[in-house]
Amino acid sequence: MPAPLSLKVLDAISEVPKEAWNRLLAPGEAPVTRWEWIDAMEQSGSAVRERGWQAHHLTLWRGETLVATLPAYLKFHSMGEYVYDFGWANAAQQFGVRYYPKLLIGMPLSPVTARKLHVAGGEDVEAVRGVMMTAALELAKDVGASSVHVLFPHEDEALALEQLGFFRRATLQYHWRNPGYRTYDDYLSRFDAKRRHQLKRERGAAAQQGLMLRTVRSAELTGVHASLAARFYEATASRHAWGPVQLTPEFFQRAFSAMPDAIELVVAERGRQVVAGAFNLHSPTHLFGRYWGAFEEHPFLHFNVCLYHSIDDCIAAGRVEFEPGAGGEHKISRGFQPTRVHSAHRLLDARFEQAVRRACDREAAEVDRVVAESLAIAGMKPWGPR
Repeated sequence: MPAPLSLKVLDAISEVPKEAWNRLLAPGEAPVTRWEWIDAMEQSGSAVRERGWQAHHLTLWRGETLVATLPAYLKFHSMGEYVYDFGWANAAQQFGVRYYPKLLIGMPLSPVTARKLHVAGGEDVEAVRGVMMTAALELAKDVGASSVHVLFPHEDEALALEQLGFFRRATLQYHWRNPGYRTYDDYLSRFDAKRRHQLKRERGAAAQQGLMLRTVRSAELTGVHASLAARFYEATASRHAWGPVQLTPEFFQRAFSAMPDAIELVVAERGRQVVAGAFNLHSPTHLFGRYWGAFEEHPFLHFNVCLYHSIDDCIAAGRVEFEPGAGGEHKISRGFQPTRVHSAHRLLDARFEQAVRRACDREAAEVDRVVAESLAIAGMKPWGPR
């Protein structure tokens, strides 16, 4: 007879062994789900109570064996989430609801589509999902949170959460997909002649600026590259109204040291001088753009460092999808498809939740319209079958 299940809420991911957590991840899962990534966030002081992220990871055990995980944080602001709910927070005041804290299920500062619930083989996934989400709602009530938010799950996971009473929200990112390109020229052939000329001109700007781009990976990565990634991040974050810089330099050192197999750094160099770069993550099939920065300003530098060079790399590696991160309608004209990304929500105040559900229904209709219209104006041929 199997041992009974028991739930434990962890104050840090370090309270569970790395091997036990990672053993539950499916092969090829996004690197942000790994123990090493989350631990680097927490141990570096980047995702901690003082910065608005208090870990409350939900774990399910059968005896001494970990059988399910759900990374979760009590949040005291909405920075670093990328499913923007600032309007919800403002509206909550009209309903007499204190919006913060809220319970967020997902990984800090990681707008990456990835499975949130990880379950051991042999367990009933839907039964475990019910146990874990009930526990999340009870935890939210116990700690005085207004709501539970599951950010960037896969669509099937979001649909399963709807069956448990959550409502789904659809927002947009812009993803590049590879239908089987063999060369960069194959990718360019998707565009009309005018757009092909534009993309070639933009990519050629790097050479005219005296810049060479290359990708540093795996064993080549050192602490110097981690420091560069931190500087790229700070250079960009400090120039934008995204709130305070949240990732510490120690986060990059820990992540580069703990998981070099999943990290790559694109650098643009003039001679031996690094001018700009981008910090990316990868799985065997996907590339995930995370942070970029530049120490000089040049036309089209962002497109070359963050988009074109990595598209070429994806084609060479046979990767099927490139998620360059949040935002950026400018990506459509460069071959990135408007892509629905999902989140699932429960607000504990019933009247407030009904108002937000109606707003999400209206928002979903607008997302559908944007997806339908965007490719038509981008100068691209229709997408083939995926």
